[in-house]
Amino acid sequence: MRLIGQVKAWADIAAFQRYGVTMARLILFNKPFGVLSQFTDCGSPAVRATLSDFIAVKGVYPAGRLDRDSEGLLLLTDDGRLQARIADPRFKVPKTYLVQVEGDPQEAELDRLRQGVRLKDGMTQPAEVARIDAPDLWLRDPPIRMRKSVPDCWLQITVREGRNRQVRRMTAAVGLPTLRLVRWSIGDWTVAGIAPGQFVERSL
Repeated sequence: MRLIGQVKAWADIAAFQRYGVTMARLILFNKPFGVLSQFTDCGSPAVRATLSDFIAVKGVYPAGRLDRDSEGLLLLTDDGRLQARIADPRFKVPKTYLVQVEGDPQEAELDRLRQGVRLKDGMTQPAEVARIDAPDLWLRDPPIRMRKSVPDCWLQITVREGRNRQVRRMTAAVGLPTLRLVRWSIGDWTVAGIAPGQFVERSL
């Protein structure tokens, strides 16, 4: 166990060095479905879950966002430079998503995603896209709505942009509506081993 801890620590140090930041505090949070990527929710007539319901750590802020109806990895840090390097599209940090889509995509649809698709705010950059077996994920609460007469499948999609609801809009543009979206990794950091609603903290 001690060796595993050392390996994780070395991996964290390598990740920070890669992005040119040291002595930062980093939180890896597995955001559940229905939770806002912010600590407060002002002005909403309905009570909605926020980060403050899960993370009682002062001085950290989200590095980027994850939509309320999406799940998975959200990074929070107290270092402004690291926050910018993760969130700013100029740095092209890869973000990988596991995406359950409605339909049975063929290579033509996947190639369109790989080459870039035209959205209302312009062409997307090429994405890395692969069809994968259904991953062994936690159950979503609430479960997704599925139609027995319509097939579905899972894709692994990696993008380096930060457009609003980009992955969902990309799959919809090629006729593959997203049913479930889980952000699995950002750069070298992954949500593997972190339960929904839980977080791990890294201090370097």
